Amino acid sequence: MALTSSIDHLTNPLVSAAQLYRLQDDAAVQLGEHTLSIRFAQAQLTQTAGVLLRLPQEVIATAIVILQRFIVNGLPDNTTNIDNKMCSAAAIYLAAKLSFTPLAPRSVINVYAYLASAASPLWFVNPGGPSPAADARSYYISEGTYERERQRLFVAENMILAGIGFDTQVVLPHTLALTYLQALGASSSSLAKRVLEHLNSALLSPQLLYLTNQPNALAVAAIYLAARETSVRLVEENWWEVFDVDREDLGFLVLAYGSFENFVQAERQQWEGKKIPLT
Repeated sequence: MALTSSIDHLTNPLVSAAQLYRLQDDAAVQLGEHTLSIRFAQAQLTQTAGVLLRLPQEVIATAIVILQRFIVNGLPDNTTNIDNKMCSAAAIYLAAKLSFTPLAPRSVINVYAYLASAASPLWFVNPGGPSPAADARSYYISEGTYERERQRLFVAENMILAGIGFDTQVVLPHTLALTYLQALGASSSSLAKRVLEHLNSALLSPQLLYLTNQPNALAVAAIYLAARETSVRLVEENWWEVFDVDREDLGFLVLAYGSFENFVQAERQQWEGKKIPLT
């Protein structure tokens, strides 16, 4: 049996340009002109569900990356009756199963029923905010509905596993970023918090940054931008080269991180008073 290189534990498989072009073409056919909005909402849905299920951020981030890998490798076939919401639920269920915090199918189904109901706090589900009249009956799951949704959840999980070639290993940049901060002698709490905020926001980026860049580059770019925003002076010279990141990649990621807030604001304005369809 071949030995696994230690470098494999610090890198992720990246998508190719051909895969991104195919994704764009397939999404235009299946999702229409609002592809980016639907993907952004799907990632937000996954993040919110993970928080409500009290999962660690590491597990939530893994779920989002797995979901994005599946999207790139093959969009769900409409004939399977598996929609974007169910794919999100399956990614959370799968990521939790791979961690030390597995979830029961009922917990996942209940949370997603709540997030799709009139009581949901998500702006793209309830543009006007949660209905004051909404109560538990609006997201109650009967036993019959639960059995149907549980089977759909298992089908979606199998689809995701087959779509990503059963490669569920995800290397996240969060720990690397904190290690780099210590190496740079700049591990203040405010700077570290801002770095983690950028890394978590990048998970929701429509540019699929976690699929097109290695963890070390994501970590370095988050440190660079966070240091500028918090007025923290780092060491002189091209310190990012020590962590195997070149200036071109650094510049692209810094721009991507910095433009995310404007993208979110534009999405909110574009969909003001409307729902983003996830089913």
